[in-house]
Amino acid sequence: MTEQLQNIINMFQYDFMVRAIIGGILVSLCAALLGVSLVLKRYSMIGDGLSHVGFGSLAIAASLNLVSPLEFAMPVVVISAFFLLRLSSNSKIKGDAAIALVSTSALAIGITVATMTKSMDSDINSYLFGSILSMSERDMWFSIVLSVIVLALFVVFYNKIFAVTFDENFAKATGTRAGIYNMIIAMLTALTIVVGMKMMGSLLISSLIIFPAITSMRVCKRFITVMISSALVSVVCFFIGLTISYLYSTPVGASIVIVNLAALIIFSAFGGIINFAGKKN
Repeated sequence: MTEQLQNIINMFQYDFMVRAIIGGILVSLCAALLGVSLVLKRYSMIGDGLSHVGFGSLAIAASLNLVSPLEFAMPVVVISAFFLLRLSSNSKIKGDAAIALVSTSALAIGITVATMTKSMDSDINSYLFGSILSMSERDMWFSIVLSVIVLALFVVFYNKIFAVTFDENFAKATGTRAGIYNMIIAMLTALTIVVGMKMMGSLLISSLIIFPAITSMRVCKRFITVMISSALVSVVCFFIGLTISYLYSTPVGASIVIVNLAALIIFSAFGGIINFAGKKN
């Protein structure tokens, strides 16, 4: 136990681990807050769809040998988020079908470009499966800036996001321009996805959006308590997953998802006990 504790302390001596912790905590926090609204609006799989779009754009950026693939992917993913909302609300293709169309198309484009372009396998794999430990100082600062923007906008528009999340029709009736705030949610999600792909990869990034929200809803019932719990669960699960990966040489992204799954099981059991006790009384 003492040796394991010493290894955890030693973890903070490495610059690459410090960068991973800073970037990961910020991304986890952003994803968890946005995830509550997305899950309640039954639009949680938008994260999965946008991550595939991000993978496709990163593959194109890598094939063009661009210095900053993430900066190239950011506007592409944001535009795709707007397009997804528009396609879902104004056409016969709704919700999950629209996401499936866009995500599979983008993934196919990315795989095709990756296959046809040589000497880019390592870059593509890092965005497909995640490579947070290879996060550069530039990537860290990029993550910090975008995360601060996401958190600031979320705080500023919190009341409107709350109204649109719970009762969009009522929000429209009271004069709230629900379409604009849906776009803001989509834009913030897109930015979080772009930053988080370096950490979790396009295959696992949606888990950061879905798991903490669903986990917190097993116990908490009010919107604000679900959001606070979701943020705490996300950050704690990230840190535990990263620590497990460091100590036992397991894949970082997969370790974080497994810890989130364990948290969901624990919260579900605890929530079941609370409900049982409440009915008994």
